[in-house]
Amino acid sequence: MSSANSDPTLPHSSSTSSLNTPPIENTLLTPLSPATILEKYKGKKDSKKGNAPILKQPFFKITASNKFQVVIQFLRNQLNYKVSDPLFLYVNSAFSPAPDEIVSNLHKCFSTDGHLIINYCTTAAWG
Repeated sequence: MSSANSDPTLPHSSSTSSLNTPPIENTLLTPLSPATILEKYKGKKDSKKGNAPILKQPFFKITASNKFQVVIQFLRNQLNYKVSDPLFLYVNSAFSPAPDEIVSNLHKCFSTDGHLIINYCTTAAWG
């Protein structure tokens, strides 16, 4: 038995088979319009959580170099919420980023179809 396959945690295939995969082509994807994305995810969204009001405008643009705290403040302003009012923000309904996280980092790692989806509610819904 070769030393590469002697570790029980490694797969039982040869160690070079996964390294000989063809290179992935860099193709340009046509970005979808916000209306198309909204329609695509309409059926996938969770039901409204925590009695948070729904924004009249579903898409906003923000400078990528801003911290996530700017997004929090912006949404509070849009919803007419005071600092003392509870508001929880989540990326892709999965986790709540730290307020000092840079928006561009979140977009690079967690964007969906070129958009960073932020969910919000008035009670802790996830995590």
